[in-house]
Amino acid sequence: MVKMVSHGKLIAIIVQQLKKFNPENQSVEDFLNESAKMLQTLNVTEEKFVLDTLAGCIEYKSLLDVVVNAFFVRDGRYCLLSEHYLYAVICYLATFQLEELGLQHFSRIVKSLDTAKMQKFLRFFFNTLYLNTWIKDEWSQLYDSLYVKENWIDPLLRWQPKVQQLIEQLTDKLSNPTTTVKTSTVTQPKEFNLTVPKPRAIPIPLPIPVLEKPPPVPPSTYKPPREKKQLEEIKMKNHQKAEALLLEANANQFRCATMKTEKGESTHDSMKSKPAFRAQKIQSKIDNIPVKLNTAAILRDSALYQRKMEKELKRIENLLQGAGDPSEFLEWQKQMRGKDLEEQLAEIECRRLQGKLSHEEAVLAHQNVIQENKKKADLMREEKAELMHKYAEKRLQEQKEMRELVEQVVEGHKNAKQAKIKLQKYKQQIVQEVCEENRELLRQALEEEEEKLRKRYELIQQIRAIESLPSLREKFVDLTETGGHGLICEMSIVELRERLALLREAQKAAEEEKRDQIIHEKQAKEQLLLDKLDQISLFRAELGRAAALKSVFNSMKEEKKKSQSGERPVKDERILNLQKKIEEKIMERKKQAGLLKITPQKTRIASRKDPLQRNHWKQLEERWEGQFKILQHGFMARETAHEMAAYEAARSGATVCTSRSEVK
Repeated sequence: MVKMVSHGKLIAIIVQQLKKFNPENQSVEDFLNESAKMLQTLNVTEEKFVLDTLAGCIEYKSLLDVVVNAFFVRDGRYCLLSEHYLYAVICYLATFQLEELGLQHFSRIVKSLDTAKMQKFLRFFFNTLYLNTWIKDEWSQLYDSLYVKENWIDPLLRWQPKVQQLIEQLTDKLSNPTTTVKTSTVTQPKEFNLTVPKPRAIPIPLPIPVLEKPPPVPPSTYKPPREKKQLEEIKMKNHQKAEALLLEANANQFRCATMKTEKGESTHDSMKSKPAFRAQKIQSKIDNIPVKLNTAAILRDSALYQRKMEKELKRIENLLQGAGDPSEFLEWQKQMRGKDLEEQLAEIECRRLQGKLSHEEAVLAHQNVIQENKKKADLMREEKAELMHKYAEKRLQEQKEMRELVEQVVEGHKNAKQAKIKLQKYKQQIVQEVCEENRELLRQALEEEEEKLRKRYELIQQIRAIESLPSLREKFVDLTETGGHGLICEMSIVELRERLALLREAQKAAEEEKRDQIIHEKQAKEQLLLDKLDQISLFRAELGRAAALKSVFNSMKEEKKKSQSGERPVKDERILNLQKKIEEKIMERKKQAGLLKITPQKTRIASRKDPLQRNHWKQLEERWEGQFKILQHGFMARETAHEMAAYEAARSGATVCTSRSEVK
């Protein structure tokens, strides 16, 4: 358990730490951290008090120095300068911590220190004239004058009467010192010479009960449950399945528009092999499945089919006005995309070869850097030898200068006594001037206080005369009269109640009218939805016919695609030139490596790096091949998508015409 430390020892610790602080060599945070390590023997509240006081004294050092330096000049002429930090700590506690500590705690701290010193300093600091005059002016030069008055000067003046009682107690203690009374020797009693009792027999110890051996802990406690292992296996299988599906989706991401003919033929054959009545039964079930549509779905489908119909009508009008067939444009587009694909593949190959070429150039540059570093190392050794020689000469010169400086200092000490006498005379002159200024300021302050007291006395008499007049407190209320404020919109309480009743009746009538309007709108909306459903059923019937024609066209296109075979693009001239440059760089690097004398350790490191570099280049080549396949596959998928769009545009013209005739 940590022992409590007296207030005097805490103040002594704070003063000792402040003497150690040097703002030029260390920051405030580092100083506080070092102080906290030294104060670990104190309890939490004492350590917090010491650290807060240290931080405050350092922060407001300029503010505290104003008061303490003036105290040494005026009332503390015979005090020791080494006690400067002690008075600074008391000044800080009185200015910033008095309300937080309380007068009782503050008085304990003061009484734990030297009574004469504290009585002299507190009498100087809590002087009302000093606080209102030069202390306020000096602090206002450092901080804002309004802030100084509200936060520091006014609280000190408020505490001044109570602190004055503490100063009087200290004065009484100095005037009536306690005298130590010599105490006479007290008679010390002696024990009676009684018979010693016989020692008691030692009781037989009871047997220690032996506990039964508990059963061992089952091994299942330290093993994970079986269900957890099964869940992890299922999770791993699902993860692998998801990765396989992701790879398949990435590989076939452009084949969603095409239709596989083999699968379609196999399903068609299987449907033929089954009995006819079963196929019709299943088909009827699939077609007649009831689908429940909400209002948003009906309106969304209706708007979609309406846009499609308007688009087809616009396309037919353009054809009637003489618009051309888009097949030539599609063929040209196909050729241009093929050229773009070849250029992209050639660009990828060029980048790969450029990367390889830059790697070979980097190896050659590294070998050149090794040679340059050897030359630089030789030059640095020579420069180092020259610098060491210069440093030795410089040290000899500095030693000579230090001897001369010591001789000058010894001469300066001889003239120090004369300077002290001059300084003492100058200080005495300053003290006389300050005393004269204080007398003048004191006279002015007394005159101002008398004027303020006279004005306050007159103001109090006026207030008492006003309060002595009688006042009527009863008031009668008439509900039929207005307030009488002179406003146009004034009305009595009775009229206000009548108007509120009329407003409630009008509000009820408006609600009934709104309710009838909502019912009519609801009926109209239901009728609109029924009309939209009829229109959607007509559109879906037409789309079913179009799907049959689309499947036939897809099978024809896939047969056509299988008959065609793609040719590999011919290598570009840039690629051939880059390959030649790479071979030349490799030969040059091998010659350079034979000329250089590399240590065995570096050759080992290089041998380790070579397989890594080979693997890196293999991975890059595989990645570029994959990109090439994806681009080629995407190009083919785009061609089929454009052909399908052209076919659907040509077919849908007829279907829209038939649907319009049916609607009529």
